[in-house]
Formats: sequence, structure tokens, C-alpha cells
Amino acid sequence: MAKPKGTIAILTGGGDVPGLNPAIRAVTVRAIREGYRVVGLRRGWAGVVDVIRDKDADNSENFIELTEKVVNRAGRTGGTFLHSSRTRPSHLPKARVPAHVSGYDDDINDFTPEILKNLDWLGIDYLIPIGGDDTLSYGHRLHQEGMKVVAIPKTMDNDVPGTDYCIGFGTCITRTIELAHALRTSAGSHERYLVIEVFGRYAGYTALLPTMAGAADRCVIPEHPVDVEQLAELLTIDRNNHPSKYAVVLVSEGATLAHHDGMSFEGEEADQYGHKKLGGIGDKVASELKRLSPKFNKGQRINVVSQRLGYLVRSGDPDALDSIVPMAFGNLALDLILSNTPGRLVSVRNGTYDNVPIEVVTGTKKVVDVAKYYSVDRLRPQYKSFNRRPVFIMTSDV
Repeated sequence: MAKPKGTIAILTGGGDVPGLNPAIRAVTVRAIREGYRVVGLRRGWAGVVDVIRDKDADNSENFIELTEKVVNRAGRTGGTFLHSSRTRPSHLPKARVPAHVSGYDDDINDFTPEILKNLDWLGIDYLIPIGGDDTLSYGHRLHQEGMKVVAIPKTMDNDVPGTDYCIGFGTCITRTIELAHALRTSAGSHERYLVIEVFGRYAGYTALLPTMAGAADRCVIPEHPVDVEQLAELLTIDRNNHPSKYAVVLVSEGATLAHHDGMSFEGEEADQYGHKKLGGIGDKVASELKRLSPKFNKGQRINVVSQRLGYLVRSGDPDALDSIVPMAFGNLALDLILSNTPGRLVSVRNGTYDNVPIEVVTGTKKVVDVAKYYSVDRLRPQYKSFNRRPVFIMTSDV
């Protein structure tokens, strides 16, 4: 057997989305055919943290040799067979430092020196992290330390800077539209408001695009704190004008209410990137709508159906877009490796595949341009002109 040209490692970090396995498959199949060895790092950055640098040690939970047979089995399915985590090696709690490693006794430790040693011990020449801005920001850190990194953007929220599209977004939008339409039957049967909480910590694309597609009458996004009285008035008009007497609003999980305290969290515990788990803003909006409804409905109360979509939109198989784009992203990553052009993020920009410097993921936030795409008076997307607008009604601005 010919000696490999080098070794490429792949990992998936952060939340799972449909499309990760097709991306892993695309990288692996192309890399092997180009003469490379491919290693899958398990559980995101956690697998690299836990590597034991001993050839006789059991590292089966930390990495796996990838072959066409392995990736073909999972390549058309959802989730990530490499598993994932929100481990942040540059901010590793003392309790998370592996027992076999000494010298990291601070409450929070920068474990990067060990990460570099572990990657070197594994013989990794190129690293392909697939993730959102948190996972990829650490990929950028490793690039700064001299590791050859090519990044692939993934996130339900579609908020990684530098690209118009992230793996997982298409399926999220597709499922949100389908589920919103399914929930209409209950809302219509009882003549209620329907409040649906969707993903979107800082960016409102997952509420904006389905609303634009007709899944809802109004949407509430993180970029604009909503006045609930304004929302109640608009939804009541929508409801009373509808033959079945109901109205639908999509609420981003990161949305906030004007004149109320910030985001809604499920608990106080934060992950290693400092993020608390969001949840509950939909119920708050629902409660306020019910309370305010008599004011705009001739003194009659309107009840509410409140539903959080959550993992329903990130589970299961990818849609067509999240089957095609990951294949292209994987091949784009290999193109960069073959041309020895590390330090890049593969992307979609202005309707074409492209790549940008990886540092873009740490340089800015990608959010909805409210002035261009959201009517604060009508609490819904702008429809002024679609001429030369991006397909997903946003630009990477890079």
C-alpha cells in the first residue's frame, strides 16, 4: 500500500444538525481518493482533549480511522456519527482536565499546548472543524498556533459570518414551515393565537424566513425588542380577518420583550463558551398575549397555543439543500488542502461557492439587518424588492 500523502482530521462541534454526516462523507471519500489518510475526532474538541499519547492506550472514544465503508453507512443520515460537545480547550475547567494530564490546576485552563501535542502525536497535517462560530473560533486559534485548518460552517441559526449559508439551516427552515402549518389545525379549531418558539440566539433568520414563506403572520426576532401590546394588536387584527379565526407568530428563542428583563433562560448554568440554555420566551409572549387580548378584542379573551419546536427541527435526515451543500463544502475543503491554502472558511457568497479567511468568524456578528429586511411597524419581513437580493435574504458582508 502506498504511503499516504498526509493525514486529515475531521471533527464536529456544538449542536447537531442534519447535514453533518454528508459533509464528513464528502471530505473522507474525496480525501482517500486523493491519497490521504482520514481520522475522525470524536465528541468535537473533547476527543482531542482526552487523547492519551500512548500507542497502547485505548483511544477508541477519542478518534476513529475513517474509511469509505464507515462514512457511506452514515452519509445520508442526520446528526453526526462522530458525536459532538461544547468543549472549549482554551477555557477548560479544572474538573474537565483529563486525569492523565498534570500541570493544569487553575479553575479555568488554556489547554491549547496539550491540544497541539495531541494533534502532532496523531500525525495530523490538516484539521477540518465543522461547527458554528464557537467551534470555529477555536479552530482559528489553532490556525494562529501554526496548525493547518480549513473550516466548514454549520449552525441552525445561519449566523456564522463570512457565508450566506451554514449546514443545517435549510432543514431547520423546511421543518419550521412544515410544523407551523401542522399546528395551525389546533389553533384554528379553537380560534386561538399560535405562538411558536424557534431557534435563533442572536440572529432571527429562523423566524424571518419561514414567516416570509407564509408559515406565520408575524415574527419576533432578537435584533428588535418587541412591544407585546403592538404584537397583540397586530395578531388580533390577523385573527379576526382570518376565516378560521386564528393567527400565528414565530418567536426566536433569543428574542426579548421591550420594557422587560433580557433573554429567557432554562437555568443559570452556562457552557464553556459562556452560553446559558435559552428557552421560555415563547411562553412569556403567549402569557402576555392572553392577558392583553381583551384590550384589542372588544373585551373578550383569546386563548393561546404555545409550542417550542426545539430539537424537532434539528433531528432526522437532512433535506435536499443540506444534502447538497455539505457535499460541496467537503470538496471545497479538499480543494484548499490540495492547493495548500489553510486558514480558510468555505462559504456560499452571492449565490456561488467560495472561501474567506477563517479569522472572519471572530471578527464580527452576523445578524438580520433590521432596516433592510424587517418591518418594526408590522413585525414581519420587508417585501420592498427582491431584485439582486441574496436567496436567503442576507449577505455575508465580507
